[in-house]
Amino acid sequence: MTRDAGAPGSVTFRVPAADYDRFMGRYSQTLAQSFGDFCLPDHGRFLDVGCGPGALTAVAVQRLGEAAASAIDPAPQFVEACRARHPGADVRRASAEALPFEPDSFAGAAAQLVFHFIAEPSIALAQMCTIVEPGGTVAAAVWDAIDGMQMLDAFWDAAAELGHGDPRPDSRGLRLGRPDELAAVWRSGGLDAVTETTITVTADYSGFDELWDSILTGTGPAGAFAVSLDGATRDRLRELLLRRLGRPEGAFDLSAVARAVRGVVAEKTS
Repeated sequence: MTRDAGAPGSVTFRVPAADYDRFMGRYSQTLAQSFGDFCLPDHGRFLDVGCGPGALTAVAVQRLGEAAASAIDPAPQFVEACRARHPGADVRRASAEALPFEPDSFAGAAAQLVFHFIAEPSIALAQMCTIVEPGGTVAAAVWDAIDGMQMLDAFWDAAAELGHGDPRPDSRGLRLGRPDELAAVWRSGGLDAVTETTITVTADYSGFDELWDSILTGTGPAGAFAVSLDGATRDRLRELLLRRLGRPEGAFDLSAVARAVRGVVAEKTS
């Protein structure tokens, strides 16, 4: 995980697409189905902003067709993966703060699990509003900072037990994940009919080792923290996480709650 040179402060993931799928994909792919119900237009072109390996892009392709689906991401390996999975879609390398499309090019645009990591949310939102036609929908989803993800909550609680303070991002959860935070950004951006809701998803694991191995891919803040530790400290973190999850034997599942917002682009004045 690094910073995107084209958007100071924004996070770009450097892990391979397959590692992202192992760690977060099991959640994002399920979330994309319900988030798609919330944000996808009935027809017209749609842009997936910060597509990653293409979870939401896949839903757009299923419902609108490949020719109507576009996607951007600053991480080249994610762009490559999304292109390979959806060869008929228009997938480009770009940041949310600098979308490479003409104004009014889309009927809708959405960012799934992206606004946590954007340094300037208002700039990204303005870009999305520019490329979406009046009457179109602009949406985003982030993990809820209160109910959040069982997996990440347990991980950061375990990490805090290591005795070096609370290392989790933003003390509890990630940015813009509290009630009305996303909606406030959307209202400040001039969107009409702003609606915020929550979406609950569940991820299945064959056993604790599958979860731990996904963390050791180094994906996201949690993975980056885990792989930064020395071996003994990492082993202790593993034991603390196992205990916090109740020492599951065999398959188990964990839930996550996303906070989603959408708004309608107003008529534009020249």
